[in-house]
Amino acid sequence: MIFADADASPLRGAANRGQHSVHVARTSTTGPGGYPIYVDSTGIIRAEISERGEVRMLASGFGQKPQQPLRCVPSRDRDVRPEPSASA
Repeated sequence: MIFADADASPLRGAANRGQHSVHVARTSTTGPGGYPIYVDSTGIIRAEISERGEVRMLASGFGQKPQQPLRCVPSRDRDVRPEPSASA
């Protein structure tokens, strides 16, 4: 998942802002739309991603307002992974 860098200066314009990527892995669970849920290694970033690449960000904690990614890039690694533990 590719996100806009929240720390980039808005004066630079949207096209020139920095970007960062987060690798997410598919879990065995599905989201409210019936599509697989993907999580990052910390379990903080959670997203439901359809086969068409549509992304629904899911809050992983109280008061969280997840940022919508700019785009998703499929990975070659499509294995189902267990979700990280709460202590991770």
